[in-house]
Amino acid sequence: MFFSDETSRFWYFLPIGYLVTILIETPILLLGLSNRLSWRQKLACGVWLTACTYPIVVLVLTAIFLPRSPVLYISVAETFAPVAECVLFWLAFRGKNLLETRADWMRSLATIVAANLASFGIGEVLHYYEWFGLFR
Repeated sequence: MFFSDETSRFWYFLPIGYLVTILIETPILLLGLSNRLSWRQKLACGVWLTACTYPIVVLVLTAIFLPRSPVLYISVAETFAPVAECVLFWLAFRGKNLLETRADWMRSLATIVAANLASFGIGEVLHYYEWFGLFR
């Protein structure tokens, strides 16, 4: 088999974890991102930003850091995700005259960080309760 049992477990987890993550983060983004963005743009951010970072967090960073130290993995992954999503958001919306003020940008970037913190916190609670038996 090409993948180890450990790697297979993360591939199995990927789509379920992604859906749970966007269900947590998207409502926060809908409410918190600048009002200058449309609901459609905010909804797209909820799906797109997580789609860009989640596979790296679940597949790549687990393979690199989790075997060495779970604390190191969490530190790197939970720093990488919001920073990368803020950079992607900035790249997507800079120069579009949607977010004109510093306050619009700061509100949006802070919301992205808050959404990531919420999904991390809820994910830790779900992990503590073993995802209600899904991943034993």
